[in-house]
Amino acid sequence: MLQNLIVTVLIFLYSGAFAYVFGQTPDSAIKPSVISGDVVTITEKKIVVGTKTGLMDVLITEKSVFKRVSAENPNFATATPGALTEIGVGDKLTITGFPAADGKSIPARSVYFMTKSDIAAKNAKEAEQWRTRGVAGRVMNVNPQTGQIIVETRTLMGSSNITLTPKDKAKFLRYAPDSIRFDEAVMSSLTDLKAGDMLRALGDKSADGLSFAAEQIVAGAFQTVAGTVKSIDLAKNEVIIKNLQTNKDVTIAIGETSILKRFPTEQAEQMARFQMMGAGGARPSGGGATPVKPAPAATNGQGQATGGGRPGFSGPRAAGGIDDMLDRLPNIKTEDLKVGDIIALSSTKNGVADRMKAIKLLAGVEPFLRAAQASGGRRGQGGVDAGFSIPGLDGISFP
Repeated sequence: MLQNLIVTVLIFLYSGAFAYVFGQTPDSAIKPSVISGDVVTITEKKIVVGTKTGLMDVLITEKSVFKRVSAENPNFATATPGALTEIGVGDKLTITGFPAADGKSIPARSVYFMTKSDIAAKNAKEAEQWRTRGVAGRVMNVNPQTGQIIVETRTLMGSSNITLTPKDKAKFLRYAPDSIRFDEAVMSSLTDLKAGDMLRALGDKSADGLSFAAEQIVAGAFQTVAGTVKSIDLAKNEVIIKNLQTNKDVTIAIGETSILKRFPTEQAEQMARFQMMGAGGARPSGGGATPVKPAPAATNGQGQATGGGRPGFSGPRAAGGIDDMLDRLPNIKTEDLKVGDIIALSSTKNGVADRMKAIKLLAGVEPFLRAAQASGGRRGQGGVDAGFSIPGLDGISFP
């Protein structure tokens, strides 16, 4: 993770290893600046890097030294010799040197780089690990004495509980506010876990599937809300909805990292039926205190329905899990929403009821809400606890 890389950089530079880079002792050296960011453009003489504070020109000189850092083991001490020609747009860089007086450029003494292809390969490997050796669900109970955590796991066919026990030296992480990015999660502990948290763990499941030994746990407090779009402000990238549980207005802020998707109608109808069968209920037929009207089926302009028959949109039988299904849903933008649409979203639970920042926002969710109403979903508690569950919304993404 980039976060680990940056920590490694700082430890490395401000330790005895400093002399390894600059050929002098830390006591006699003027410590350089450390700049980290992503490659925006690159030439033989200059690399433009996007940092947290803006763009910076990294000037390449005959004294610049290049080192390649492994994505698998982001440790400067094990970095291998590299070359400028190995660096590309999107790669992660950490540069040491002495910035110009205006702070807009820095002649590079050392350039440590991690290629985006190496990062992608590492992320794919980790994602596969979390798919094959992971479990996800809602925390039902935490026993501080035994360290055991009761987690409710959900599928389209229902829910069940699993007892999770952290292994010795298990790693606990907690998602940052308004984020489900694994590389933004912060160190945590068992005492930070609360009932209602969404949790994902990596480890080993027992043969009977009733218990799980976790070596890594990441969790966060999230809420899910559904409502009818009342207005859209494209300039602010905000949407005001009428909360279907409270009948009150909620302002939804949509950020650069917000995930916006739309369920094709046929797929949503099919998945909602599976949910109803898994819950032992009847097929959704409306009802409830806040009726949700069926949305018209999406067509291709020639009267033919789209969604369910398209490759990758075959509903519950699609390959992979719920996260894979969510990835395959069509992406939308704020301007694709219309007044009167019914949407559902997840956000960090922060105690503010009238304004939320969307982490995930899904349109085309009417079938799931009708299913919840038909099964007697409770009102007035907000989110999943209010009686609706939308695949991919109330969970957290793979690290």
